[in-house]
Amino acid sequence: MTASPASRTPFAPIEWAAIAVIILVWGINNAAAKVATGALPPLLVGGLRFGIALLVLWPFLKPPFPPLRQVLPIILMIGPLHFGLIYWGFSMIENLSPMVVALQLWIPMTAFFAWRVLGETMTRSALAGMIIAFLGVAWMSLDPKGAGDLPGIAIGLLASALWALGTVFVRRMPGVPPLKMQAMTSVVAAPILLGASFAFEGDVVGAMASASWLVWGTVLFAALASTVGATALLFWLVQRREAGRVTPWFLLTPLVSCGLGIGLMGDHMTLNLALGGGATLAGVALVALSERRAAAAAAARSRVDPT
Repeated sequence: MTASPASRTPFAPIEWAAIAVIILVWGINNAAAKVATGALPPLLVGGLRFGIALLVLWPFLKPPFPPLRQVLPIILMIGPLHFGLIYWGFSMIENLSPMVVALQLWIPMTAFFAWRVLGETMTRSALAGMIIAFLGVAWMSLDPKGAGDLPGIAIGLLASALWALGTVFVRRMPGVPPLKMQAMTSVVAAPILLGASFAFEGDVVGAMASASWLVWGTVLFAALASTVGATALLFWLVQRREAGRVTPWFLLTPLVSCGLGIGLMGDHMTLNLALGGGATLAGVALVALSERRAAAAAAARSRVDPT
C-alpha cells in the first residue's frame, strides 16, 4: 500500500493546529499521568480514563462497524495493552523527564512500522531530521538520574511499540471516524482495565476515596483532553497523511513535559537533558525545512499543471 498523492501535499493550517494541540495536550498529560499513578493504582487510572471517555463518546457508537477481526487487534493494542503498560511504567518511576523523552521512541517505531507494513516513504531531509531527533531523545534517556527508573522506562517502551503499530494499522481503516474509533476503544478498554484493577490492585475503592481533587482532575484531563481530543486528532491526521510525515512533530512533546517536570515536579536540568533537547529541536527544525520545500514544490507544480 502506498500513500495517495493528496497525502504528500503541504499541511493545511487546520492540520498544523491539530499538531500543536496534540503536542500541548500530550505534554501536559505525561505530567498528569505521573500525578495520577502516584495516588491511584495504574490499571485503575487507565480504566477510569476510558470509562469517563466512554460517557462522552457513547453517541458515536453507531453502526455500521468495521469487521471485528480487523478492528479488535488495533483496539487491544492502542487501548488496554498500551495504557495498562504505560500507566504501570509511570507508577514505577521517580523522575518524569527521562521517562517522557524515552517514550518518544514511539515516533521512529511508527516510521519503521509504516515502512514495513504500509510501504510509506520519507524525503531524505525529513529522514535525517528524524534520525537527529531520535539521537537527541536517546541521549536524554541516558541521563544518570534516570538509571533507577529503567524498569519503568522499559515497560513504557513496550507500550510505545504497541501504540506505534496500532497507529499504523489505523491507516488501513480510513472509513472509521476518529471519535467512533475512540468510542470503540473505550468500550473495550474500560471494562478490561477496571476488571483487572479490581482483581489485582488491592483496595481500589479506598484509593479512590482518598484521592485529592488534583488527582481526579488529572484523570478527567486524560479522559477528555487526551482520549477524546488529542488522540482522535492523531487518528484524523494519520488517516489523511503519511505517518512518517506527521509523527516527527510530536518530538516536541517532551519539551512540554520536561518543562513541567523541572518547573513544578522537582526534576533537575542536566547536561544530558539540555544537549538532547537541543538535538531534538534541531531535528524537528530540519523536518520543518523539508515541509517548506515540499510546500514550495507543490505550489510550483500547481502553477504548471492546475489540474
